[in-house]
Amino acid sequence: MDAEPSKKSHTMFERLKKAFSQANGHAGQPAEADVVSEWAISKGMAFVGTSAKDGVNGFSLSGTIGKKPWKLERGKSSRDYIHGEELRARAELKLNDEVSILIMNRSLKEALEKLAYAMYTDTLQTTADASLPEEMRWLSMYSECGWSSLGPDFWKRYAVLAEKREQASAWIDPHLADLLMHWPEPGPNDQNPFILMIMRGKLYLRMQYTPADMPTLEHAAEIFTYACESGLSALSTDILV
Repeated sequence: MDAEPSKKSHTMFERLKKAFSQANGHAGQPAEADVVSEWAISKGMAFVGTSAKDGVNGFSLSGTIGKKPWKLERGKSSRDYIHGEELRARAELKLNDEVSILIMNRSLKEALEKLAYAMYTDTLQTTADASLPEEMRWLSMYSECGWSSLGPDFWKRYAVLAEKREQASAWIDPHLADLLMHWPEPGPNDQNPFILMIMRGKLYLRMQYTPADMPTLEHAAEIFTYACESGLSALSTDILV
C-alpha cells in the first residue's frame, strides 16, 4: 500500500533536484558563478557575485596592475546601443589627463554617426538630449587616425580616435591589436558593440556580452588587463613629460 506514495515522493524529489540544477547551472555541472569564481581566483582576482537583477546574474572581478586598482563587472546594459548583458571595466591608472584615445568597433561608430546626423537634421530637435551617450560627443571631439603596421583587417573592424596619433600607436602595440582581432569562437563578431578607451587618466572597457560564456569573459579580461599594462608602459606621466 505504501508503494504508490513512495513512488510519488521519489518523482517529486527528482523534479525538485532538476529545478535546482537548472537554477544554478546545467544538470550535473557547476553553476556559472562557481566556474567564474574558480577561474578568477586562479588568476589572482577577487570575485563577488550579485543576486539576479532584471534577469541578469551579475558579478564583479577586481585586482591590481602595477599597484593600480581595476574592476570588471557584468550586469544589465547601461547604454541603449548595447542589448542584453554588458561587460564594463575601469582601471585607475593615473595616466596623464591629456591622453585621450578611443578604440571603437567600426559598425558602432557608423551607427552613432547616423544617429548624430539624424538629430542634427531634425528641425524639431532644438536641444541636446541629456540621455544621449557621451560616446557621440567623442566622435566630434577627436579625429580618427590610423597607421599601416596594423593592416587593413584591423581598420575594417575598428576605428581609433585620439588627440594625438603617436600616443594611440604607442598604446595599441601588435599584441594588443592581435588580442582585439582574435576572439575565441564563437566570440563577439564585428557588429557587437565594443569600446576600449583611455580618458581622464583611466582606462575603460565597455562591450555587449555576446556570447555570454567563459571564453568571451576570459578574452575580454585579457584584453583589458593587457591594455592596462601597455598603457602604463607607454603612456605613464613619467614617459610623456
